Amino acid sequence: MSRVAVIGSCITRDVWPIVGEAPTDDLLYISRTSLPSLFAPPLKGVEISEDLPPALAVFPHRSMVADLHKSALAALVEHRPTHIIFDFVDERLDLLAVQGTIVTHSWELDVSGYLGQPAFEGARDIPRTSPASDLIWRQGLDQMAALLRMTPLAEAALILHETKWATQYLDEACVRRPFDVVEIFTGKPASIADYNTVLAQHQNAFAAALPQAVRISAPADLHLADSRHRWGLSPFHYVEDYYRDIWRQLQALGV
Repeated sequence: MSRVAVIGSCITRDVWPIVGEAPTDDLLYISRTSLPSLFAPPLKGVEISEDLPPALAVFPHRSMVADLHKSALAALVEHRPTHIIFDFVDERLDLLAVQGTIVTHSWELDVSGYLGQPAFEGARDIPRTSPASDLIWRQGLDQMAALLRMTPLAEAALILHETKWATQYLDEACVRRPFDVVEIFTGKPASIADYNTVLAQHQNAFAAALPQAVRISAPADLHLADSRHRWGLSPFHYVEDYYRDIWRQLQALGV
């Protein structure tokens, strides 16, 4: 039986519920992070509330805390997955350099209230589309390749789920519309073309560094967003047939 780990975003995690398959108990989902953040030292001095911040549910809060505490990689090794699926849609999030470490500036961190704590004093933003972000991401990729080579994770089959942001979506009447203004999250506008460039660079670099990884992707005509998606309208919340196509490919790989 497969034990699957997803290092990525909802575009992979949502495959199971959207196609009507119950998520396996052996699925580890690591999200709201980045390769450089995964390998950075823990951020010291953050006071984690015993009560959930009002805007956050349990899992998003836990993912954000894991990014601050850098606990995801230990959980990954302990999980001993048979398959590890990577997607880089969460690599759209900017990074923060603070106290000699790197953390992911997710929406969850933004609304948690933690950014107002002294631990974040002097934090410097690293925009995702900047050369600095690309440099430290590639360093994180080198570290990930080493981790996959030098630990029991070497036994896992690697899968790269390649994608791109949609430029069009289906409205409530199933009419195609072009995206106008999009945001990473509220107050952070984004260019679809710019982030697709970043995605393509990350995907190609990963495939070059880890050529044993099987690359899967949906056909171009399925890179179409859907306003009726369970998480709302976004350039990476696709029509159901996108997820069904990816599911067929994952099944063929033993997932």
